[in-house]
Amino acid sequence: MNEDKPPSSNTSWLDRLVTLLSPTPDNREQLSEILQKSHESHVIDSDALEIMEGALRVGELQAREIMIPRSQMEVLRSEADIQTLLAQIIESGHSRFPVVGESSDDVIGILLAKDLLKLALHPTDDVNVCDLVREAAIIPESKRLSVLLREFREQRYHMAMVVDEYGSIAGLITIEDILEEIVGDIEDETDEEEASPIRRQQDGSWLVSAQTEIEEFNETFESGLSEDDFDTIGGIVVNAFGHVPDEGEKVSIDDFHFEVLEADQRRLQLLRLTR
Repeated sequence: MNEDKPPSSNTSWLDRLVTLLSPTPDNREQLSEILQKSHESHVIDSDALEIMEGALRVGELQAREIMIPRSQMEVLRSEADIQTLLAQIIESGHSRFPVVGESSDDVIGILLAKDLLKLALHPTDDVNVCDLVREAAIIPESKRLSVLLREFREQRYHMAMVVDEYGSIAGLITIEDILEEIVGDIEDETDEEEASPIRRQQDGSWLVSAQTEIEEFNETFESGLSEDDFDTIGGIVVNAFGHVPDEGEKVSIDDFHFEVLEADQRRLQLLRLTR
């Protein structure tokens, strides 16, 4: 005689989820609703729910939405000497870098830091960094993240250069960027706690990261700086100077007074703002 067997206590949450997913949902909204109900019924825990919802979200996003914009890319110059490149790699802490020629649009390839750090043990001036680079993957801004993630896995590369409709470099994206959209921020022991890009000081002034997006700047200070020509406040400040300023230089834009606190030869890093 056949008797119904009670569900096994060892049944995995995935098996139970599969049961709940029958019949097949017709769209993402229905699937998301099923996942929420599964969480409420304790079929899946909060971590599993977050990962599943992240995976659904990634399926709808394009590369342009999460890429590191061109203005924030850390690149290596092909004409730089090995010691300069080593210093830049050590300071940045990144593991992969685009190597460019005369401009950021002239991408020669991708350099893995480990390939160059080997030279730290056996310094030489005879090595050309262009001989160490690997071919750069080029993708359009409209590339779906779900497709790109599959290509990252199948073709075994971890970084891609993103180009706009005119073929210019718009930014870059890594496999870690996509995974963070699914599982949340991935930090290691070398990551510093991220500070707010706009910080009020006791004397009434503000410390402003040059990479602060203009939209965020306008929202904070209820201002109307144009977003048409530049993405970051650093871009507007450099344009006002007409050159990349040195530390200590000052400029006024509308009713804002900016002082450069940190900068190098290529870009601004930190500004002091007073009104």
